[in-house]
Amino acid sequence: MLDVRLDGIDLQFKTSPYVFSPRQVDRGTLAMLSQVECGADEKALDLGCGYGVVGIFLAKKIGEDKVVMTDIDEQAVCLAKENALINNVSGIRIYQSNGFSNLDETGFTLILSNPPYHSDFSVPKHFIEKGFNRLVLGGRMVMVTKRKEWYKNKFISIFGGVKIKEVDNYYVFTAEKRRMDYADHRRR
Repeated sequence: MLDVRLDGIDLQFKTSPYVFSPRQVDRGTLAMLSQVECGADEKALDLGCGYGVVGIFLAKKIGEDKVVMTDIDEQAVCLAKENALINNVSGIRIYQSNGFSNLDETGFTLILSNPPYHSDFSVPKHFIEKGFNRLVLGGRMVMVTKRKEWYKNKFISIFGGVKIKEVDNYYVFTAEKRRMDYADHRRR
């Protein structure tokens, strides 16, 4: 069992050697969370949730009924569901999904992701492009990676801009959905 204290909130996580960062909360995830402010009126998506750190933390802050979590990995989803029970936030909606493929919900005000970025860019490309469409106007996507230029360019091409903060040798990208829609960006 992994004991974690985030922003004054004590959490416990069951992990497995077969999921990402099983011995401690990933430093990139911590960097990302250090840059996120959220209010009680948020509807949040933890995209690529792993065993559930981000989504469960958000549920403690904004309410379990306002959080959705997804991951492609069946074991990660099982652990996330178990960890939601352990941390008394069983109302989180948790789905096994390849990105957005098994998720119909929209209207998110906040999407957070620490995507796999060591292979190619297909996963984060999908997350950014499809995530834009799932956000409400004024909604934000926050993503953390070790690479800067590709992500910066991708966020700018889809969202029209991005704020980048370097934290603990990670880049935290925050992009806000503005009036111009995705189709307008594609025509440019």
